[in-house]
Amino acid sequence: MHMEVKGSVHKYGNNVDTDVIIPARYLNIADKKELAAHCMEDIDPTFVKTVKPGDIMVGGQNFGCGSSREHAPMVILESGISCVIAGSFAHIFYRNSINIGLPILECQEACEKIDAGDNVKIDFDTGIITNLTKGESYTAEPFPEFIKEIIQAGGLLASIKLRQGRDSA
Repeated sequence: MHMEVKGSVHKYGNNVDTDVIIPARYLNIADKKELAAHCMEDIDPTFVKTVKPGDIMVGGQNFGCGSSREHAPMVILESGISCVIAGSFAHIFYRNSINIGLPILECQEACEKIDAGDNVKIDFDTGIITNLTKGESYTAEPFPEFIKEIIQAGGLLASIKLRQGRDSA
C-alpha cells in the first residue's frame, strides 16, 4: 500500500523538548483529545487553533529531546499532524513516535528550506519530500516495510495484533 501525505507546515527550531511539546503540568489529563489541546502551547499558542488534519510539523536538530514520555508524540499525532520532519530526533522520541504510529523523517535539507505555511507532500515509499509551494524536492531515508506496517496499523501494539490475527487464520 502506497503511503503519502500532504499538508501545510508548522515550523519550529532546534531542541524542541518534550516539555514544550506537552507541558508536564497537563500530564494528569487522561483524555487524548483534551491533552492534545495543549500541544505546543508554550512556544506556539496558536498551534492548536490553526493545525488542520494532515498538516506537517518541521523542526530542527534534536527534536523531542528531554524526558522519555510517550505523551509528546501522541499529542502531536492526536492534534492532526501527519508527519514530523526534523534534522535529527532524540532517540527515545523517535522510538516512541514509531511505536504509536506517528510518521517521522530525518532530512536536514528539508528543515533548512521549508518555511512555515509551505504546502508539502511526502512519499514515504521513496522518502521524497516535495515542497509544493517552492517547487523543490528533498530526499529522506524511506521507511522500511516493517515500519510502514506499524504506522499503517496505528502503532506497534495494533501491528502486533494484526500480525497475530493473520498468523492464526
